[in-house]
Amino acid sequence: MTSITDKLLETQKKAISLRPKVGGFPIFAEVLRQAGIKMNRWFLPSCQSIYIMEEGSVLQQGNPIVTGTHEIPKFNKDNLILALRTDQAGDSTFPEFLVSVWKAGVISYDADFNGRKVIYYGVNGEKYLEEYQTVEIDHS
Repeated sequence: MTSITDKLLETQKKAISLRPKVGGFPIFAEVLRQAGIKMNRWFLPSCQSIYIMEEGSVLQQGNPIVTGTHEIPKFNKDNLILALRTDQAGDSTFPEFLVSVWKAGVISYDADFNGRKVIYYGVNGEKYLEEYQTVEIDHS
């Protein structure tokens, strides 16, 4: 590993430890932002994640949602919003969230930590913007 991969992993551990079950994404994102991580770009269903950092970029490869040949679900904004609200309520795990947004037709999303927004993309250029609130992190 390199120093930026170590930095990413340590920052993720810290963010996970501070993230509450309900409404935790803004806190998770703020910890990453404060560490100099600008953006997280996800590709579904491969679960490939790229973190764009001040020092460079890091790839994390998760377990794919599907393998082989599959029809891409049609983009469904209502189902995407339902997946988001379910996650925000603490009623899904992150892997369950990824499956839900994939089933809603999301093929990728960009979490912009500096802009405090996430844009979800469908295969035919559809997109949905979700902004999140500024939060303060207690460093004591």
